Amino acid sequence: MTTPSIAPPIPTPEQLLGVGAPPQAGRPRRRRWLLAIVLAVLMAGTAALLLLIIGEAVGIAGLLVGLGFAVIPVLPALAAMLWVDRFEPEPTGLIAFCLAWGATVAALISVVLNSASLLLLDARGDDGLDVSAVFVAPWVEEAAKGVAILLILLVRRREFDGIVDGIVFAGLVGLGFAFMENILYFGRAYVESLEQQGATGALTTTSVVFIVRGIAAPFAHPLFTAATGIGIGIAATSSRRWVWVVAPLTGYLVAVLLHAVWNGAAVSGFTGFLLAYFVIMVPVFAALVALALWARRREGRIVARNLPAYTAAGWFSPAEAAALSSLSGRRYAEVWARRHRGSPGRAAVRRFQHTATELAFLRERIRRGVAGNDADETQRELLATLAANRSDLA
Repeated sequence: MTTPSIAPPIPTPEQLLGVGAPPQAGRPRRRRWLLAIVLAVLMAGTAALLLLIIGEAVGIAGLLVGLGFAVIPVLPALAAMLWVDRFEPEPTGLIAFCLAWGATVAALISVVLNSASLLLLDARGDDGLDVSAVFVAPWVEEAAKGVAILLILLVRRREFDGIVDGIVFAGLVGLGFAFMENILYFGRAYVESLEQQGATGALTTTSVVFIVRGIAAPFAHPLFTAATGIGIGIAATSSRRWVWVVAPLTGYLVAVLLHAVWNGAAVSGFTGFLLAYFVIMVPVFAALVALALWARRREGRIVARNLPAYTAAGWFSPAEAAALSSLSGRRYAEVWARRHRGSPGRAAVRRFQHTATELAFLRERIRRGVAGNDADETQRELLATLAANRSDLA
């Protein structure tokens, strides 16, 4: 049975008078920058290697055509995922990390292990491509993508507040993975049809492949990996040890199953693909959208439930707390600030809203008993940041 933590007392603004935003500690800040540089170098090298491998397979023309087509679905899909995460937008660095991990590290791990499985299956005389696509690739690819979500939970615990974060992080990783995979698929479609149909016909064939992968199913990989993200998001809100094991593992197995069904439909012929698409994938995607919207409304209720404690301590007026608890109230504040104070005013409002949401989510983690031993220190840091945010607004 979960035992809620004792909530630390909330100091009043007067008790923190003159305290600005907490300065970053020198050593932790240097470590974060060092880690960011190492990851950037690693992912840049991995991306270069993957593009070299794809270029070797489809040639320069195929690589450029594939890259051009693969970019098109990214922006609308990215906008949709960020739209879901409206109450507490994730830091730009984490968004970039998820996209880059999917497009580089996860993609390279999948290329190496899937290729190795093909060699082993071909050596046994099996139909290696189809068998690997259905029974090997889903396990490998979902594990490679899921590691990024698990790393965020372990390293940036404060940024992981539940199901919405799990869906968004997973969707971003899946989107990056699909981007790199699509370069190969679109480039291969162009090259294989070039000799028989010419450049115009090859582009037409590539456009057909693009309709299937980029328009009809741009959320395939994000959908699979979202199951893992949901499992990890459930674990993030629980203090029970068994949930930390069972929920992510169950989510991963569901991701593998969905991925295997999709790949199986793809190799079974046009009729099998349509059947799986409309009978399984479309309903599952609709259920995921419904879950994401429900979870986002739940985040609003969390903010509404926990901000009154800070209102009583003098940090917010009742009107501010009410506005912060609804997306419409937040949008109105942003529009007003943009109209009267320009982009800097809108940015200041967003910082204020983000800090207030962090406080509400921290209070919720305390209530659930998953806030950690540094809850009091974290609360004081956030309140000092809130004071600095309010000064920016003034």
